[in-house]
Amino acid sequence: MATFHFDLVSPEKLAFSGEVDQVDVPGVEGDFGVLAGHTPIVAAVRPGILTIITAGKRDKVIVLGGLAEMSDKGLTVLADVATTIAELDRAKFAETIKEMEEKLAEKEGSELDHAIERLDHFKSIQNELNTTAMH
Repeated sequence: MATFHFDLVSPEKLAFSGEVDQVDVPGVEGDFGVLAGHTPIVAAVRPGILTIITAGKRDKVIVLGGLAEMSDKGLTVLADVATTIAELDRAKFAETIKEMEEKLAEKEGSELDHAIERLDHFKSIQNELNTTAMH
């Protein structure tokens, strides 16, 4: 399988840099997979789990929004936050979800819609983390 260069960057660190076979990105308009030779694209990234596939090994990274750009130089994801499954404090993540739920009552209109959508993304991440395939 042909490989391509992939960089995953967050404000805190360079979370990943190297040659990969495939990257599955949680896009705002739907998840998408990137392989070598993918058409150039710029896409918004939603909170979700990004999967890096190299030599049959799958590494999963939680991203909380950002931007993905595929060019002739490879794929770069500029993530607002990028945390490996091992680094994630699951209790703190669950507490964040609880706080988000409690704050919904303070919002209205499009702000409420956005807050519900973000909460749904966080809950989706939590559900995926709780599946046996993630352990």
